[in-house]
Amino acid sequence: MQRCRAHKVRNVTERLPEPTRAQTKSVMHAAYKLPEKEGIAKLKQQAKWLQQQYPDAAASLLEGLEETFTVSRLKLTPALMRCLCTTNIIENPNGAVRRVTGRICRWRDAEMVLRWMASAYLEAEKCFRRIQGYRDLWVLSTALSRARSTSKVDLNMKAA
Repeated sequence: MQRCRAHKVRNVTERLPEPTRAQTKSVMHAAYKLPEKEGIAKLKQQAKWLQQQYPDAAASLLEGLEETFTVSRLKLTPALMRCLCTTNIIENPNGAVRRVTGRICRWRDAEMVLRWMASAYLEAEKCFRRIQGYRDLWVLSTALSRARSTSKVDLNMKAA
């Protein structure tokens, strides 16, 4: 799972007073450019510094910290990392679905929901552009296959 770095930076900095925001934002952006272990260490150091005066910001920074480095852990190309480290790729079509279905007050049945969702995604598709680094998607596929093969998740276990 990859957490959106842009939202993480926004969530942390909105809990800080104006003079401290720019410095924390710079530290976070610099840490995200580092390899996973060094970046996490840098952000933990920043959280420790923030903890004394701004415990809410420090807690926000530490929450889900490892998940903001998933794309770094996969060792993707810079173009793919830039594209996949935010949730924009997901939020864009979801916004189109909200626009198309926003005025519907009563859903008659599940079939109607499916028709409208399909229609909304087809409408959103008209505005899609290629993702940055699309030529390197094979790197992502290989990294995910490698991660899946080393994963210790029991796929036969049923969810609660």
